[in-house]
Parts: sequence; structure tokens; C-alpha cells
Amino acid sequence: MVFPQGVMHFQFNTGETPATIIASFGSTNPGLQVTAFALFGNNLPSSFVEKTTFRDEAEVKKLKGVFGGTGIPGNTSNFIKAAVTPAFAPTFPGVNGLGISIAWLELAMDGVVPIHTHPGASEIVYVVEGTICAGFVSSFANTVYFKTRYKGDLIVFPEGLLHFQFNCGKTLATAILSFSSPTLGVQLLPFALFANNLPSEIEEKITFLDDAQVKKLKRVLRGTG
Repeated sequence: MVFPQGVMHFQFNTGETPATIIASFGSTNPGLQVTAFALFGNNLPSSFVEKTTFRDEAEVKKLKGVFGGTGIPGNTSNFIKAAVTPAFAPTFPGVNGLGISIAWLELAMDGVVPIHTHPGASEIVYVVEGTICAGFVSSFANTVYFKTRYKGDLIVFPEGLLHFQFNCGKTLATAILSFSSPTLGVQLLPFALFANNLPSEIEEKITFLDDAQVKKLKRVLRGTG
């Protein structure tokens, strides 16, 4: 099996005996983020997890209990309400070969950029107007670095790490997004997990979510299986 750099993947034993593998990596420091632990084995408030993953309060609370996370549940918004205007290599060839790219972000009130990764680039966010709450999950002990940022502030997301942003102010929030590659790649976690044709029973096994929750998220995000 070959797993490309930075792309979410999984394995499980479908046989009736122990299974063993040799795993070879293209780096001496590949890093590791086990999604379930990264999402739920941390101190990020449950309301933030609900908002950025589209999961129900009860499910988040249950999974935080399973994986040893902390945080008090709160209200959520299931609407992304975000608009991104990119200048990436596929749409803006002028950045080819420069090792950089840029985008413009607009977040309506309660707008969310769901938890996601960029396998090929680090990201710098410069807040132009409004208030943006943002954070990323470190691959070391699933520590969450979370800050509220205002006009003129910077946010830095290391390459490949799960991160998120949402508008936590009372007005439209805008930001300039700068990336260290013209081909950064993006995986929006809820869509990557549930807007696909992976059978629900496999989703349940690899995400630890209940059958009803998986089916709800597949329906919301138009997955099949």
C-alpha cells in the first residue's frame, strides 16, 4: 500500500489472525496525527469541536470522554459561511515556481472554516478586519494552540497540521492567507471523512462515531455508502 504525504489514511485488520506490516516513510521525521485523538483527546472546548467538525454536542462529549479530552459543550453553527478567493497554481499560473501562493478570506458572522490540513504548505493569516478565533492541533501529545486574533494580528499554521478558523466577532471578518507553496493542497476534514463513498460501517470503525452520527454526516455532506 502507498499513502501519499499528508493525505488522511487508515488501516484495520479484516482477518481472523493478527496482522503485521513493515511501514516505510519518505522522511526521518514523518510526524503523526491520529485524527480521533487529535480531535477529541485535547483541551479544546467542545463547542469549538462541534463548530469545526459538524458533530453533535452529545457525540463530541462522548468522544472527549473516551479519549480523555476536556472542555464544556456549547452552541454550534452548522453553516460554513466562508468565502475564499485563491491565487493558487491551478487558477493563477503566475505563482508557479515561486514557492508561494495567497488567498483572500471572508467570514460572515458565525462563519467557519472547518478543521482541515494543507499537506504541502505552512499558512500565515493576516487579519484585515474583524475578529477571528483560530487554532491548530500539534502532532505532539495533541496539544491545541488556540488564540483570538484581531485586526492587524497574524496567525501561523505549520504545514500538515489540523487547523481551523471561525468568526467569533460581531461583524464580517476578512483576512489575507499566505502559503509557502503554490500547490498547498487542502483536506477539509468533515468532507474528507463523510463526503465520500466509503461504507458507513467502515467509517464507524475508523472514526469511533455511532451509526446514526455517521449516517447523518454522510447525508448532510452528500456522501454515500
